[in-house]
Amino acid sequence: MSNRRILSLWFPRLGAERAIRREPHLDRTPFALVREVGNAQVLASLSPRASAAGLSRGQPLRDAHAVCADLVTRTEVAHRDAAFLGALHRWAGKFSPWVAPEPPEALVIDLTGCAHLFGGEAALVAQVETDCADLGLSVRAGIADTLGAAWALARHAGGGAGSHRSGDAIDQEARATRSRAVKRRHWERGGAAPTAPAPTADAASRIATVGQTHGALAPLPVAALRLPAETVEALARLGLRRIGDLSGQPRAALARRFGTGLVHRLDQALGSAPEPVSPAPPTDRFAVRMTLPDPIGLEDDVTAALDRMLPQLCARLERAGRGVRTLRLEAHRTDQSMEWRHVSLARPAHRADRLRPLLQVKAAEIDAGFGIDMLRLEAIRHEPVHARSTVGHLDAGRAVSDRLRAGAGLDDLVGRLGARLGLEAITRVHPAESHVPEKSALILAAAWSEPARSWPRRASRPLVLWRPEPLGGAEALDGSVAPARLRWRGRDLAVVHAAGPERIAPEWWLDDPDWRTGLRDYWRIDTDAGERLWVFFAHGAALSPGWFCHGRFA
Repeated sequence: MSNRRILSLWFPRLGAERAIRREPHLDRTPFALVREVGNAQVLASLSPRASAAGLSRGQPLRDAHAVCADLVTRTEVAHRDAAFLGALHRWAGKFSPWVAPEPPEALVIDLTGCAHLFGGEAALVAQVETDCADLGLSVRAGIADTLGAAWALARHAGGGAGSHRSGDAIDQEARATRSRAVKRRHWERGGAAPTAPAPTADAASRIATVGQTHGALAPLPVAALRLPAETVEALARLGLRRIGDLSGQPRAALARRFGTGLVHRLDQALGSAPEPVSPAPPTDRFAVRMTLPDPIGLEDDVTAALDRMLPQLCARLERAGRGVRTLRLEAHRTDQSMEWRHVSLARPAHRADRLRPLLQVKAAEIDAGFGIDMLRLEAIRHEPVHARSTVGHLDAGRAVSDRLRAGAGLDDLVGRLGARLGLEAITRVHPAESHVPEKSALILAAAWSEPARSWPRRASRPLVLWRPEPLGGAEALDGSVAPARLRWRGRDLAVVHAAGPERIAPEWWLDDPDWRTGLRDYWRIDTDAGERLWVFFAHGAALSPGWFCHGRFA
């Protein structure tokens, strides 16, 4: 048995209580979060009032409304619950540096060598419950030598293992079996042996003494071993309802009948099989806020507050070697409402002079309402930024030129345009690996792509392309000779100059409907009307004259 001590924290109402923190009035009525499962809606998380009304998790919503007519529901937002669990992950770091999340609503903490700092394990659990009560959260804690035992104590300590009766009526059994059933001891019919202690619901029952894991787990139901529901039901039919009932059974028979998963979970809980705690470091968060003594409503006041907050945020980013990519400005109003704006950059940066102009644009869009009493800046997306050496006055001009040459000026321009139009609206063209004219270039967002270093040398292409339009009046029978006259868009045009042909074949490995006409011979022609067109002869066109116009040169 190892000397580890594991703390398991289970938040059984995490989603509902997170929503109540945002909307406190929901605590005055039965409330639940709803999740889509197939074509039905089921209850995902319940408030204490909803549980007191007789509702349960996984219950269909229509049945829940039949039981509790005044039930209030909201749709479950998984990513918000995950973000809230991440915040609790950071809070749990005060008890131990070895914290691992257990989605969707639990944390695992390795307390080895840390409990004495809080006055012992009982005092530590009391501190956890006090902190969670201040946050408005329900929590169940369990401490044991193994992760599986702590998990079981946090969720099942203080509860029973169910009735010893299987649920079948006695008159369903054979007559001879009925005569012997009365003589059987009740624990042989699936009940608990009289020597098993009755579990208590106090906090002490959820802390297993060092080296006493087996005794702490014995009275708990077999579901505490993290077994599938079908395995728990199969064990219950055999009268094996408590973990203590499994300990005395032949392991080979259990593995043969229920698989090795049951034996493995039992070994993990008792410490015979290793189950390490893999801590995940909490994500870096960079945020600053300013609480104002009096509400403000002028744009100049908001800008003055940003001038105080932004240097602090940039200093934290610079020390961590990070640059903000998306920044969120939150304005909390006196009526408990909040309005936010996002600012995105083409390149990550931690310099205040690059962020301030973008924030100033967004600050002008915020509606102050009855007044703003708190402002908050948070870097919701950040990336590593390589350190750069500073230069003196002699090299300042050269550094500015190098910076502009490197594209920093273009990045600032993209950021300012994106603040008004959206970064998705700022695009650039990149070469593509295709000889087909329509696929020779890619349109990418300028903020998330680098400028093209070079373009492949190809024959001249028109600036404007459209779907091929049939041409009439062309006398040439094939693409080896350019037509002398043609009719395009209702006009008869005479060809004064022609250059070509350029043969382009379709991509045979793709079935492109626009290229089912086969090989094309392209010509660049000048007409007497001043039009410079890009036309081609399709060798596989069966139901057309064969000549088409594909684009126009500038």
